[in-house]
Amino acid sequence: MSHVQSTPLPAGLSFGVSIPSLMPDTIRPWVALLEAKGYETLWLGDHVEGPVPMLDIVVQLSQVAVLSDRLNLGCGVYLAPLRHPFLMAKQIASLDLMAAGRLIFGVGVGGEFPNEYAASGVPVGERGARLSEAIPALKALWTGAPTALDGRFHQFPEVRIEPPPGRPGGPPVWCGGRAEGALRRAGRLGDGWFPYVVTPEMFKDGLDVIHAAGEAAGRDLEGFGLAVSLFCRIDGSHEAALDVAAGELTQRYKMDFRRATERYVALGRPEEVAARIAAFHDLGVRHVVLDMVSPAAEIDGQIARFAEDVRPLLADRGAAA
Repeated sequence: MSHVQSTPLPAGLSFGVSIPSLMPDTIRPWVALLEAKGYETLWLGDHVEGPVPMLDIVVQLSQVAVLSDRLNLGCGVYLAPLRHPFLMAKQIASLDLMAAGRLIFGVGVGGEFPNEYAASGVPVGERGARLSEAIPALKALWTGAPTALDGRFHQFPEVRIEPPPGRPGGPPVWCGGRAEGALRRAGRLGDGWFPYVVTPEMFKDGLDVIHAAGEAAGRDLEGFGLAVSLFCRIDGSHEAALDVAAGELTQRYKMDFRRATERYVALGRPEEVAARIAAFHDLGVRHVVLDMVSPAAEIDGQIARFAEDVRPLLADRGAAA
């Protein structure tokens, strides 16, 4: 499996940051900070209903596209099963055009907040099958050619998306998820894999499933993107970082997250965080999206510290193909 990504990202190791959904007047400083510190991407999550206020992801990324002509934009991840594939194709094509082809379309199924599925009229048990139906339809529509769909969940006559996306053929579709069904979908249909809450060992096992599914489908996975969303907390010691990160994640997920924090989060001194990233890089990861699990007032400092203290430790990997 090639590690050259089908995106505008550099071939070597690159970095992005997942930021919280923000009001229009507060996102500007985040864009400026990521640009100043040399990050390659800005990512937003997607929910239409949940425990925290969240703007519509397409609307907010459209603002980022105007604020920055350098940052790549990431959907991390877009809950495609909640949307009609034709309308979704139109919105995402427009966003990619506004971003001049700098969009990475991460997709997933969610399900942790069943109310958003109920409110959208979508049975939560159908979310995987709906995503599998949507991905080929999106890719066909993004070619600009007339496309019809006669699917299990959606049907539409021959239609075209005009204007087409900024990137010929549309943005790369990176599949999230860790379950076997999600991994097989990534191998059959996706342009990349973008999981979160995984260890390097879990990532390696997932790659085996993806590779087998791609091979069974007769796909050439040349250009398949490999990325990971990684919780991160830099501190003076491993234990100090663990205390802060566990507290933040316990509050976020409303459950005791200390053991999971020890397992899944890049923690501690810059050297420890770099070593965790290096373990993923050894498995083929070429883009790391950082989720800084820190009090809100410290997140910008963590973003700056990673760029200044951790990234230089990985500089020799940044040039690797």
